[in-house]
Amino acid sequence: MASLASDITQLGALALARAIRDGRCTAVEAVRAHLDRIRAFDRDTPRLNAVLETNPAALATAAELDARQARTGPIGPLHGVPVLIKANIDTTDAMATSAGSRALANHRAQRDAPAISRLRAAGAVLMGTTNLSEWANFRSAHSIDGWSSLGCQTRNPYRLDRSPSGSSSGSAVAVAARLAPLAVGTETDGSIVSPASVNGVVGIKPTSGVVDARGIIPIAASLDTAGPLARTVRDAGALLAAMAKPTAPLLPAAALDNASRPLRGVRIGVLRGFGTAAWPRQLETAIAVLSELGADVVDPVAITVDEGWRDAERLLLLHEFNVGLNNYLSRHQTGLANLGELVAYNEAHAAEVMPVFGQDLLEAAASATLDQHAYAAVRQSCIGAMRRGLANAFAARELGFILAPADGPARKIDHPNTPTISSSSIAALSGYPSLALPWTLIDGLPMAVALIGERFTELALLATAIACETTRGPFPTPTYEPS
Repeated sequence: MASLASDITQLGALALARAIRDGRCTAVEAVRAHLDRIRAFDRDTPRLNAVLETNPAALATAAELDARQARTGPIGPLHGVPVLIKANIDTTDAMATSAGSRALANHRAQRDAPAISRLRAAGAVLMGTTNLSEWANFRSAHSIDGWSSLGCQTRNPYRLDRSPSGSSSGSAVAVAARLAPLAVGTETDGSIVSPASVNGVVGIKPTSGVVDARGIIPIAASLDTAGPLARTVRDAGALLAAMAKPTAPLLPAAALDNASRPLRGVRIGVLRGFGTAAWPRQLETAIAVLSELGADVVDPVAITVDEGWRDAERLLLLHEFNVGLNNYLSRHQTGLANLGELVAYNEAHAAEVMPVFGQDLLEAAASATLDQHAYAAVRQSCIGAMRRGLANAFAARELGFILAPADGPARKIDHPNTPTISSSSIAALSGYPSLALPWTLIDGLPMAVALIGERFTELALLATAIACETTRGPFPTPTYEPS
C-alpha cells in the first residue's frame, strides 16, 4: 500500500490510528513525521515554543508497537498515535515533570500518573511534554499566559504576538499547529477550555473524577483534572475514553431520532451574563445552528450563585495548593522539601525565574492554612454554591446542556491579565463537564462556544458537539501571522 509519510501530520488521531492499523503507514513513520514538524515549527520559524521536551524513547516505542502489531495486531484504539502531555503530569519517560519551573527541571517521576498508564495501554506513543503557564498559572496573579522559566513564551499560531492562554498553552498550540494529533492538558479553572478556545481546537474538561488526577502536580484536589485537546470532537472523545477511569459512570449518548434533526428533543439553554460579556455577533450563529439541528433553545437562562464565591474560590485554591504541593514534594525526589523551599529557590534565582513577574500566589499559599470548619465553609461558599446554582438552572428549565462563550479572542501576549468573557468557573467549581468547540474567527483569531452538561454526561455532550461541528464544517487552520 502507498505510504502516507508526506500527509501524516494532516491526519487526525482516529484517521491516523486507522492508517497504522491498515498498514498504510507505521507508528515509526507517524512519530518521525511529527518530530520533524516540531523541529520545523516549534524550534525554528515561527518558533511556537509549545514543546518543552521530546521523548528520546519515542521512536523506539513506536518500533516496538510496529513489531507487536505485526505479531498480534494493535494493542488499543490509539495504537501508534503520538500524544504530547503537559509537563505537570508524571511520566517515567526520560523527561522532567517540571510544571515549567526551573526548580523542578531535573525532577523525574518514579511512576506514571494513572492517566498516562491508561494512554500507554491504549497504544499511544508519548512523544514529549508541552510548555505551560508556570505552575499551571498559580505562581502570580500578574503572570503571562504560556510563559514558563523553562520554556519561555508559547505563542498563538494564528497570530504570533497573541496570547495562547493557559495554563495548557503548549498542549493547545501543539494540536492547532499539527505538532501532534492529540495532547493532554490539565484544568483547575479554565486551563483546558480557555486555551482550546483561543487556539482553535477542541478541549474537554471532564466531570470531576472521570479522569484520575493522581500524578498531576496539584493546585486544588477538589478541582484538578486532566483532559483532552484535539482538532475534532471525535478525536477528543477518543483521547478522553483512553484516559478515563474504567469505573467512570458515564451516561450513554441519547439515541438520535432523525439523522437530519440529531438534537430533536434536547433542551439547550443560552447563558447570557454571569461573568460573560455580551455574545459577540459572530457567535450568534451557533444558537441558530442548534435550532436547525432540532434542539429546543431556551434563551436566555440564568444561574444564581451566592455572592462571595470568587473570594471563597481563591481561599480554597491557596489552602489546597499548600496542602497538595507539600504532599507532592514530600513523596517525590525533587530537591525541594516543601512550598517554602520553592519560594526560597525562586528568590535565590530571581533573575532567571522571575524576570517578568513575581510569585505572589506562591507566597500567599505558603502561609494559607484553614482549620477543618473554615475549610468546610469555604468549600460550601464556592463549590457548593456553584453546584447548587447550576443544578437549579438545569432542573428549573429542564435543560440538557448550557451554551456559553468559552473564551477569546486572544489578547496580546504582554497584556496584563484582565477579566475575560470565560465561562470556565461554572463547570470548574460545580464539577460538571464542559467542552470548548471552536466556532468562528473574529479579526482572524479563534473563538469557541462552551457546551456544559450535567455530571457524567460526557457521551451525550460529545454527540451534541459532533452534530454542531459537522454543521460548522472545517475550522480555518493557523496562519502564523507575526502580528
